Amino acid sequence: MRVRYPARMESRPSHDAFDAVVIGAGVIGASCAMHLARAGLRVTVIDRGEAPGAGSTSRATGGFRAQYATAINVRLSLLARERLGAFRDETGVDPGFRQLGYLWLAASAAELAELRAANELQRREGLREAELVGPYELGAINPYIETAGLLGGAWCPTDGVIRPTEILRGYLETAQRLGAVVHWGEPVVALERGPGDRITAVRTPRASYATGLVVNAAGAWAAAVAQLAGIELPIVPLRRQVAITEPTEALPSTFPMTIWLDDGFHLRVRDGRVLLLRPTPGDPQDPWSDQVDPRWLDDIAATAPARVPVLAGVRLDRALAWAELYEMSPDHHALLGWAPGCPNLLLVNGSSGHGVMHAPALGLVAGEIAVFGAARSLDVHALRPSRFAEGDPVRGSALL
Repeated sequence: MRVRYPARMESRPSHDAFDAVVIGAGVIGASCAMHLARAGLRVTVIDRGEAPGAGSTSRATGGFRAQYATAINVRLSLLARERLGAFRDETGVDPGFRQLGYLWLAASAAELAELRAANELQRREGLREAELVGPYELGAINPYIETAGLLGGAWCPTDGVIRPTEILRGYLETAQRLGAVVHWGEPVVALERGPGDRITAVRTPRASYATGLVVNAAGAWAAAVAQLAGIELPIVPLRRQVAITEPTEALPSTFPMTIWLDDGFHLRVRDGRVLLLRPTPGDPQDPWSDQVDPRWLDDIAATAPARVPVLAGVRLDRALAWAELYEMSPDHHALLGWAPGCPNLLLVNGSSGHGVMHAPALGLVAGEIAVFGAARSLDVHALRPSRFAEGDPVRGSALL
């Protein structure tokens, strides 16, 4: 699909100014900025960080999948995958999309049933190359894993990996070529309201930016931004930790992203090292902590060779381990649409760990909502911000 943008803005139905302020210059905000600028708006981007990649985008591990357990996430991924295919032509930057595959592993009948239900949904939504595999096929797909005790899995060869910081660079540079202006080191301190409860200006310690449209793409900090407009946004931070090995040739660069469904342990190879992850509840003392727990590293060091025997003897580079903050919504799905009670505040928040991979789709659709008043490339009704107040959250697996 080739996206077409209006040459002029007469069709824009809901704003009285051409200006848009995007709060947050991570990959989602950058995608929004590029798509808005391409549609003809004069765009200003404001970020609290001092430079590109100061937030969560640069800390993402760069997985990309369409294997989800809900229809809306499958559709977001398929649209994002399509846009990644055109990314180099549109931005001049290689997004690093390599279709190495995603392999999910089940060690119980319940887990296998969960993968089966998800696979049926995925295929209905158009991901027909995704398939269930038996225990004897697992070793053929990934000969490096310990298969004892595994009952089967789910495999999609068109899933893979991307380069988050390159995608961020592509969007930011293209947005700037189209006239967008980016301001670094400017936290938002106020959102000024005018007639009809519309935001008329965004204030930082350095300046006030008059605007007819505000996009909240502030990631884990999105709730604090929304609060400045009197909007209660159910987004909270969640720490995700990443362990990294010393340089090793124990696993090839073509190693597929491999995930154990029981505890979420997963790994991939990047730049000659292995990235290892397992979700935790975060720091119970400080939800904003991005410090790595040494005990978690000890656990990862013990788990890795048990799951992938060739990693025995491959040491972690503990000094390079890092953590990032996910922006979690109550149902682990994005919020995309107008903020209830504020007609020109567009929310693009709560991707819950899927923001980098879905950024190409979220920015595109956010631009359509801003320009045309409604999404055109994808039906995103399921992601409307009002769904929680309506008692209609997206229902599906928290991990898948």
